[in-house]
Amino acid sequence: MPARTDRHPRREALTLDSILSQLSATLPAAKTIEQLTRPLLEMLGEVTGLESTYLTSVDLVENVQHVRFARNTGSMTIPEGLSVPWADTLCKRALDAGRMVTDDVPGCWGDSGAARQLGIQTYVSAPVRAEDGELLGTLCAASADRQPLPPAAQSVLQLFSSIVANFVEREALLARLSAANERLAAYALTDALTGLPNRRALLDELQRLLARAVRERSKVLVGCIDLDGFKAINDRYGHQAGDIFLQEVSRRLASSLRVMDMLSRIGGDEFVFVGPELAPEAGEAERAARLLQARVTAATAGHYVLGGQALAYDGASVGVVSLDPIGLSTESALKQADMRMYEVKRQRKRAVAH
Repeated sequence: MPARTDRHPRREALTLDSILSQLSATLPAAKTIEQLTRPLLEMLGEVTGLESTYLTSVDLVENVQHVRFARNTGSMTIPEGLSVPWADTLCKRALDAGRMVTDDVPGCWGDSGAARQLGIQTYVSAPVRAEDGELLGTLCAASADRQPLPPAAQSVLQLFSSIVANFVEREALLARLSAANERLAAYALTDALTGLPNRRALLDELQRLLARAVRERSKVLVGCIDLDGFKAINDRYGHQAGDIFLQEVSRRLASSLRVMDMLSRIGGDEFVFVGPELAPEAGEAERAARLLQARVTAATAGHYVLGGQALAYDGASVGVVSLDPIGLSTESALKQADMRMYEVKRQRKRAVAH
């Protein structure tokens, strides 16, 4: 028996030296929480001598604990993905009692159904906390046998839990920054009033469509829409009603177009849409463009309710062109669609005059 106790300090010292060496290689190389945690669980198993080591996350809103990553080397298995009620966990009992370790789980916390089901006898854990003290999860080791822990095991566990906490917080920060960047990018490409893509987004899409059409030897569809009489609507009903009108027009326009078309608001009462050609058959593209032009015009006409006031609207002036992309710039494409729209606008005015 004395020989066994003499071996413990030397085994511990070697293990700790090995851990420090492994940490120096693991930490810089870890790019994800999994890449960090797997080696830590392996090292934690070496230090504690327990058959299962695992990292959990804790959702205090839903009152659930999830096993994110686990390492199992014996007959007892802590399954990854396991979710248990937080109130039934050993982790909560240990935190409430201020006790990190026990080698008699049935005698200490026999009321835990999860512990009974898993057959846990020896258990040690440390909370994983954010800098502000928020509980993020726990780092744990367990075994189906009663085993005393080496003296340094708890210190190593606490060190590992702080490393994991720092990484989790950094990961969460990066996720928030990424989401914020995505929102900013979307905001930069979106019209705030209608939620449609703005001029910048439209030009990017049109450039992509032109390049694709050149490769496929196809054509590009461009349509310009001008809301005739919009100024009079603003003057009569007010700017708030004018905004409601623009939002409703944008919805009706979107419903009249194909899924592959992009509809954009590029200015006050000006909308543009772009998309691939409608009819690849020779001689049919122009006819198909005119039919779409009529459909979009009809979509804008009709009755609108603007802040409790009814408006009968005759429809917008719409010009749609099917263009050969060879040598065509985005601005030139928009100009040709704009010219077609103004041709339609002049025809509508002449019809009203007569």
